[in-house]
Amino acid sequence: MNEASSVRAAAKATELLTLDDVRAAAARIEGAVVRTPMLRSQTLSEISGADIWLKFENHQFTAAYKERGALNALLHLNEEQRARGVIAASAGNHSQGLSYHGRRLGVPVTIVMPQTTPSVKVMQTESVGGNVTLFGETFDEAYAHARELEEERGLTFVHPFDDPLVAAGQGTVALEMIKDKDDFDCLVVPIGGGGLMSGMATVARALKPDIEMVGVQAELYPSMYSAVTGDERPCGGDTLAEGIAVKAPGQFTRQIIAELVDDVLLVPEAALEHAVALLLQIEKTVVEGAGAAGLAAILSNPDKFRGKTVGLVLCGGNIDTRLLANVLLRDLARSGRLARLQIVLQDRPGALFKVMREFNEHNVNIIEIYHQRIFTTLPAKGLTAEIECEARDGEQIDRLVNSLRDKGYVVEMAELA
Repeated sequence: MNEASSVRAAAKATELLTLDDVRAAAARIEGAVVRTPMLRSQTLSEISGADIWLKFENHQFTAAYKERGALNALLHLNEEQRARGVIAASAGNHSQGLSYHGRRLGVPVTIVMPQTTPSVKVMQTESVGGNVTLFGETFDEAYAHARELEEERGLTFVHPFDDPLVAAGQGTVALEMIKDKDDFDCLVVPIGGGGLMSGMATVARALKPDIEMVGVQAELYPSMYSAVTGDERPCGGDTLAEGIAVKAPGQFTRQIIAELVDDVLLVPEAALEHAVALLLQIEKTVVEGAGAAGLAAILSNPDKFRGKTVGLVLCGGNIDTRLLANVLLRDLARSGRLARLQIVLQDRPGALFKVMREFNEHNVNIIEIYHQRIFTTLPAKGLTAEIECEARDGEQIDRLVNSLRDKGYVVEMAELA
């Protein structure tokens, strides 16, 4: 998008959301949310070839930017609405942000979640003040029930993204970023329903009309991509970036994004996993899949970003610890530092010992060994040894495998998608 078209698009979008709306939200929520740091990543800049600056929204109290929009919406309630309370349908960061600030302000908060929601998310929401109602098997069923309760109980519904007040609050992220550094070439922002990008794009276009705005979605959930490009793609599946796994983007937000955003990139699951692992290993910061989407997009499209000064929003850090452990181990496997070898042996004394000598010769550490004698297509005197091991890098594993094969062993390596 050139500068002239950017200005025209921004003029149209101001009918929906303005820079003044975001500035008013910033003044309204100041002191009640964390003014998160933004730091340059020297190592990620070297890896990517871009000048990478990270906005640590995972440092909010509830570990996500969602607090900003939720609080802005709560502060617009009149006394009667505050007394009756608010309601939302969410199993993610919106529920925690709304619940936390609702309790702080004395506003009752009801959150409707699908019955399939992991108990840890229910407990996290209740621990910060939310009253959780479980209903339905899917988010759509939970959402419909929340709208019914809104009418029955006279509650105020606070949408997680398709609301100008919420988007204005989320846009304060860009206000802070551009105040701290005013020479960005590009901002890369995760998109689910589009609230964060709508607010940030409104600010960025008003202050720097020529800035490039790039959205990111998981390949499994390209809903906003389909909406703004016309390239309809299916949505669904188990994505690491559940925070942006939205099947139907907002009507309000898609209008702003269609006018103000230059591109929406799709990233595969492996890239999301790698980005989560890199941010922990390099920046020593925990992010969820959605929070790592921006970095995943840059690493997946190096030519697009090389040489540019890029701002990334680490939008959330709420990830299950067991899932995080799996992501880190899978990343080690993809890098070649962990491997699982399947080796065909004869079922006789000393057979495994001879193989172990090869591991010792190549200085490869054995983590676990499993023998399979029954469920195999090998003859009765044969067996398969599955050996999980770790090494410095993939080349060290390759040398071990080649040595084993040179000695006549049949060796297969388990691979990740």
